[in-house]
Amino acid sequence: MKQITIIGLGAGEADQMSFGVYKQLRQAEYVYLRTKEHPAVSMFEEEDIPFQSFDHIYETHDQFGEVYAQIVEELLAAGEEAFIYAVPGHPLVAEETVQRLIEEEKKGTVQLHIQGGQSFLDPAFSALRIDPNDGFQLLDATSLVPEQLMVTQHVIISQVYDQMSASNTKLTLMEKYPDDYMVTLVTAAGTSLEQLETFPLFELDRRASLSNLTALYVPPVKEEALLYREFGKLKEIIGTLREPGGCPWDQKQTHDSLKRYLIEEAYEVIDAVDEKDDEHLQEELGDVLLQVMLHARIAEEEGFFSIEDIIGTLNEKMVRRHPHVFGDIEAETSEEVNRNWEEIKKAERAGAGKETDSLDVPVSFPSLIRAAELQKQAAKQGMPVKEEPLLWEVFETELQEWKAALQGTDKEKQKETFGSVLFVLVTIAGRYKLHPEESLHTANRHFEKQYKAKNGQ
Repeated sequence: MKQITIIGLGAGEADQMSFGVYKQLRQAEYVYLRTKEHPAVSMFEEEDIPFQSFDHIYETHDQFGEVYAQIVEELLAAGEEAFIYAVPGHPLVAEETVQRLIEEEKKGTVQLHIQGGQSFLDPAFSALRIDPNDGFQLLDATSLVPEQLMVTQHVIISQVYDQMSASNTKLTLMEKYPDDYMVTLVTAAGTSLEQLETFPLFELDRRASLSNLTALYVPPVKEEALLYREFGKLKEIIGTLREPGGCPWDQKQTHDSLKRYLIEEAYEVIDAVDEKDDEHLQEELGDVLLQVMLHARIAEEEGFFSIEDIIGTLNEKMVRRHPHVFGDIEAETSEEVNRNWEEIKKAERAGAGKETDSLDVPVSFPSLIRAAELQKQAAKQGMPVKEEPLLWEVFETELQEWKAALQGTDKEKQKETFGSVLFVLVTIAGRYKLHPEESLHTANRHFEKQYKAKNGQ
């Protein structure tokens, strides 16, 4: 089995290497280097240590993943049965080729010996005068996404080596930090060429000193207002409101007392959508989220579930109910998606021991919405819907029964027959894919506008 000794060259010049690493390299018959762009590589040339670098591979691929894959492929295909592979820094810090080799080792294709080498982190901490114990993240600029960033921690971003990577990093960071947030570019940390440059974030891709020896430092956010966009801050605020010394109104709320507010906020969202007012919509969606957070906090206090449990359940459900996205099921149209969705729901109900042929529509739904959902579910479970001409005949029959009931004094009969008229109208609306609640909502708004116009409002 091929044996590869992986050695870290450290973060600086050759004189910063440990004697053991230096001695091993000095005695090596042949060394493979991921890159010769490193301060310690001059030692190989000065002391005639034979080596081969993989820098030429970087020029043949656009993606780093492809570069690293080819490097590993060539290492595994090397003629020597035992050799040294040297990488910058520490082999287990921000070194994807080593991680890929470890995966090969798990398959039994190669045996690895991983040794020494100081990573760039220690000299970077020293240069920046920061303690990682306060909270620290090391991230890769080539795969950076906003969701990774924990703005209350020290953040060091590697692989910020040229204008393109700097521009992408800047745009990603600007989704979390202000454009003028002060950041620091660390170059050749721990070497005689060490340099620190501090500047506003928006200037990042204008810096000429970018190289493969640079990393970007983003200090923790301390200003309270800058944390308002963070989910963790929202959770903290809700907790403060509910805790002793918080808000008396929030403290006395229960799941039952909050019901009406959730309904009210949901309808205010609908109003904002109808108004096509994005700023208003943003605010109202926040109010709906507030209701969710309050319910989650109450449940957590009672020991039942937390907001993390809610998110976990939702994520699991979304993945489970979208096998055409996260699995191997095919669905090319929205109709196929809906069919899959219903089949999955049916299987879930069967697995939970619930009747799969029952009509499961919440009683608390507004009556028009509930009527439409009851009819929709009944149709899916095989209950035939009358053809449109017959529906109009049924409507005329129900209308006449209502008119007859209005001639009497039986209020219950009047209410029942009027309800039957509405129910048939909901059925007819469904034939034309009209939602009854939305249709009545539109009529209400139209009436309100006419009223205001008539009264000069």
